[in-house]
Amino acid sequence: MSKKILILTGDAAESLEVYYPYFRVLEEGFEAVIAAPSVKTLRTVVHDFEGWDTYTEKPGYQLNSHIAFSEVDPSEYAGLIIPGGRAPEYIRLDDNVPRIVSHFFEANKPVGAICHAALILAVVNNRSHFEGRSMTAYSACRPDVEVLGATYAKETLCVDGNIISGHAWPDLPGFMREFLKQVK
Repeated sequence: MSKKILILTGDAAESLEVYYPYFRVLEEGFEAVIAAPSVKTLRTVVHDFEGWDTYTEKPGYQLNSHIAFSEVDPSEYAGLIIPGGRAPEYIRLDDNVPRIVSHFFEANKPVGAICHAALILAVVNNRSHFEGRSMTAYSACRPDVEVLGATYAKETLCVDGNIISGHAWPDLPGFMREFLKQVK
């Protein structure tokens, strides 16, 4: 049986930050499981950098989730990937998310957090998992990284122990390379 990787997301996740990890995990022979607030067809979004002071957003591809957060047993998974986009801002409110995410830190399993995924980490009650460590995220999430007790790394890819963090979708090749190294 292959290792299972959990991808924690919801509606309005950034398309590339879901699809690229999903296909890379499958390509490596692992089982990729997409968890969302409920089992449904998710709507993704496309964020791009087009000369605005912030990113633009357009509708993206549809994606089926495989399991609801309430059904996730995190002990079954070898690693966790949290895509960015706008999904993190609301899925972190689900009562199951702290339980799921905390498990990966307590068990020292790889956690890949890209772009706005830092918003999810705020629900992990034990801040010692982040204190004194370095992480990156989309620049607008710098305060969220610092509130965790971590140092915001200006590099667009950062690996500190079991945390693999990336600034945004252009960083996905290195982000997935480093995540998969730890899972293997």
